[in-house]
Amino acid sequence: MATEDAGRWSDVIRDILVACSSRPAQGEEPFVGRLEHAALDGIGLSTVVSGPQQVARTNRLIARDRKELLLVNIQTGGQSLAWQDGRSATLLPGTMTFLDSTRPFTLEFSGAFSQVVVQIPRTLLPGRSLAGVTALELDDHGPGRLVADFLLGLGRQQRDDPVVAAALLPHAVGLLESVLDLTTRVSATQTSADVTRQRIHRFVRQNIHDPSLDATGVAAGCGLSRRTLYRALAVDGETLTTLIRRLRVTRAQRLLRDRPTLPMAAVAAQSGFGDAAQLHRAFRAVVDMTPGTYRAAATGGEASPTVIGRGVR
Repeated sequence: MATEDAGRWSDVIRDILVACSSRPAQGEEPFVGRLEHAALDGIGLSTVVSGPQQVARTNRLIARDRKELLLVNIQTGGQSLAWQDGRSATLLPGTMTFLDSTRPFTLEFSGAFSQVVVQIPRTLLPGRSLAGVTALELDDHGPGRLVADFLLGLGRQQRDDPVVAAALLPHAVGLLESVLDLTTRVSATQTSADVTRQRIHRFVRQNIHDPSLDATGVAAGCGLSRRTLYRALAVDGETLTTLIRRLRVTRAQRLLRDRPTLPMAAVAAQSGFGDAAQLHRAFRAVVDMTPGTYRAAATGGEASPTVIGRGVR
């Protein structure tokens, strides 16, 4: 279902997902939103594509719409922030979080985005409390990504072959139960500072190719103040500048190993360095050898001459 009416959009969300208010970002005209929905034995699979907005489920709306659902929000495009139970999650493509429809939550989308939202009736999760797992980020490197991929594939299968999708559905519930158990154990031992630090590392890793990446951009992307950003990283004794340099060098190492004929200038550009000279200096500082020497050792060849400023290596 598509709509270009911002007022109608809240009605669409209410009818297909849960009752929420939706407020498009100021100056975003015209508003465009699309929501595609399918249901499998009471479990909903919805694809949402829209523009910047804030979505809120308040106590007043909960009283009017008493749906009891576990909402599994999987980000597939753009970025969003989710708040519930005093926690916040930053969602980038490939990450997901859980929300409980029986308690207030807020979602904020700063730009155009796409999400898959899986709606699991609480009756399929008897006796399980969701208080400790809502609005926690499940990143794109752990078990959450495996489950997210399965759910996304299930949605595609529903469109292509509903019979096969229905047969796979029970496995989705079992996988979600496993991830909820893992998330509960992790949340019991993690502090909010741990979660914040993981969010910063994930955002930097996913944007490491951007040469303009700096404290202002990272703080905004993670929904933090610069002061909170610096304080979270200080626990590990690593500054943001050092973190960015280290992750850029790590990316360059992978390119040097996997693409031995890639020009050094291209390695630098794809790793977020301004030029080959910057790559050379950072590489020496982190790895204690030049990029050319590293490539030769990693590929079993000889270091090829690379122009670095006025010198040659």
